[in-house]
Amino acid sequence: MGSARDAILQALEDLNSDEFKKFKLKLQSVELREGYGRIPRGQLQVMDVVDLTDKIVSCYTEHYGAELTELVLRSMGLLEQATVLQSAAHRSRHHHRSSVPSPLPPFPLPAVVHFVDKHRESLIIRVTNVDALLDALYGKVLKEDEYQAVRAELTNQNKMRKLYSLMPAWSLHCKDLLLDALRNTHPFLVKDLEKS
Repeated sequence: MGSARDAILQALEDLNSDEFKKFKLKLQSVELREGYGRIPRGQLQVMDVVDLTDKIVSCYTEHYGAELTELVLRSMGLLEQATVLQSAAHRSRHHHRSSVPSPLPPFPLPAVVHFVDKHRESLIIRVTNVDALLDALYGKVLKEDEYQAVRAELTNQNKMRKLYSLMPAWSLHCKDLLLDALRNTHPFLVKDLEKS
């Protein structure tokens, strides 16, 4: 039995190159559920089918990612591909529910707001050692070009804003790594914000 991820991959592989470009463009404008962010356009443009499938699943979960992919395909007028994807994703959900009892709904709601999202404004204003954060995230969360782009900003506040601009594509694990780095470099600030 295939997974929802496999169904997304199959749907994207069936697109020709022009359709694939249009899909990526439409993915930037489709309405998202509350709590989900967009994949940054710069990352999106250079992705191939496999990379995009992985990114959709990591950003939106398998089942919501399949629903979102189907929505974009329908908006492009590719009804046959959308219907095939819908059927495959439905079979995957049904199989998942029957083989792995779970109290979770098939489309999980976003979890509680993460610390780094909740305290965005305070962190942008109050973090003073951004370079230490970047060093901790380099290679785990940030690629070379992202690392350099954030470091190139002239003030700590602009560096933090630039770092936050990359965050919509991050997984929960990436945000946890940022929180760990903040705890190591700014322990008193984190403790102060945890009280609020």
